Amino acid sequence: MGKTCGELFKGLEGTIIGNQDELVTGLAYRSDKVVPGDAFFCIVGTVVDGHTFAQDAIDRGAKVLVVERKLYLVDTSDVTLVVVDDTRRAMAQAASRYYGNPSRFMQLVGVTGTNGKTTTTYLVKSLAKAAGKKCGIIGTTGNLIDGRMEQASHTTPESPDLQELFARMRDVETDVVAMEVSSHALDLMRPYSTTFAVTSFTNLTQDHLDYHRTFEAYFEAKAKLFGSDYPAKRVVSVDDKWGAALAKRCKDAGDYVITFGFDEGADIHPVKVDYSSTNTQVTLDVCGREYSFAYPLVGRFNVSNVMNAFGIGMCLGLDSQTIITGLSTAPGIPGRLQRVISEYSNGVDVFVDYAHTPDALEKALGSIIALKPSRTLVVFGCGGDRDATKRSIMGRVSLAADYVIVTSDNPRTEDPRAIIDDIVSGMEAGKGRFEVVPDRRDAIARAIALAQPGDAVLVAGKGHEDYQIIGKVKVHFDDREVVAEEFARAAKARG
Repeated sequence: MGKTCGELFKGLEGTIIGNQDELVTGLAYRSDKVVPGDAFFCIVGTVVDGHTFAQDAIDRGAKVLVVERKLYLVDTSDVTLVVVDDTRRAMAQAASRYYGNPSRFMQLVGVTGTNGKTTTTYLVKSLAKAAGKKCGIIGTTGNLIDGRMEQASHTTPESPDLQELFARMRDVETDVVAMEVSSHALDLMRPYSTTFAVTSFTNLTQDHLDYHRTFEAYFEAKAKLFGSDYPAKRVVSVDDKWGAALAKRCKDAGDYVITFGFDEGADIHPVKVDYSSTNTQVTLDVCGREYSFAYPLVGRFNVSNVMNAFGIGMCLGLDSQTIITGLSTAPGIPGRLQRVISEYSNGVDVFVDYAHTPDALEKALGSIIALKPSRTLVVFGCGGDRDATKRSIMGRVSLAADYVIVTSDNPRTEDPRAIIDDIVSGMEAGKGRFEVVPDRRDAIARAIALAQPGDAVLVAGKGHEDYQIIGKVKVHFDDREVVAEEFARAAKARG
């Protein structure tokens, strides 16, 4: 595969200095990944500037450099320069063109929001299966292509990696792709030049303020997926002010919009909901028609995810019965209020959930409390090197449980004790109802030891993750595995 420099950048804003017939056989944005024949994009990042690695890229065989400014102390005599205003935008445009605009060959669903993205993408996959369509997934738990799950380093990959993934999905005749689209990715233009069939908004609650700084900036990053750069049908939750504002913005722009939420004014809203520890029975009003069915997910927040998926299914052209079949047969979502099954549970229900924001923790706890266990216990921590302002809020939110065990999550390069102190600073009202156990395995073991038959335990924060990041090292740690092991250990101790 290859394109000439002229073919790759024709019509894009910029100036080619040098040989327009130079053959480009790959795209790179890290100089240490350059191989001969690559075009190297000098990305201006938040920490480093790719222009400073231009000579390294040339030394490794790059024949085309895409830059925003003049290069100093760099020998460019044998390379072609493409001068642009924004190397990120140019990289996204070039990547889509290099791989033949692959997103045009599938129905691509982009889901953004603070919480619910992963569950929604898995529900879309179930809808596609019910319709006899092949579905791919791109997101937090990995990338699903042709039935095989691949690990992912980002929720939304960088544009060359994303377009290469689309191309592979196209080549195996994938019909539908359900993709999580993060606010970082939108701000960094990773999905730019991608064609979406549907874009969906779940909610906006506190997260990533270490990057976006303000809620308004966070919202505007998410809202980019609903602007003129990404024309599509829209499915929008109107349960918070951000979604309501976004839905109005889309309607004012003349977009096709389906709203969902718990308010009767939403196009899709619940009429009746019955919860249990294994499934949910719901009656939904969908644009004036009622549909009753059960699905194997629990919790109030999953009602919202199901409504979202129903609207997406409609936008994909699926009939209501196919949508209901897909929702009714949806598999459990990895690490999303996932119940740990064990022969040693002794009448204790343990749920593992990815909840790592105040809103997600509140909703996960609320969903478990709604099941009316004898007591609710929660084990959770907060990640290091991330938004520290949410820690005390999560501590306060956790007190909705009867008892809390504060522990470590992914401390990364921060001191775990300092993170825990931040959390506990919000828990003054709960004195006597919480304890600190810094080691995560010990914390889970402590919760299982305290739990009595009829109790429920929520282990929150890591969900599907099978690792902890301590310092800069990943070590294997899967909450689900540890819960099962500690159940067995407790049973052995009981004799």
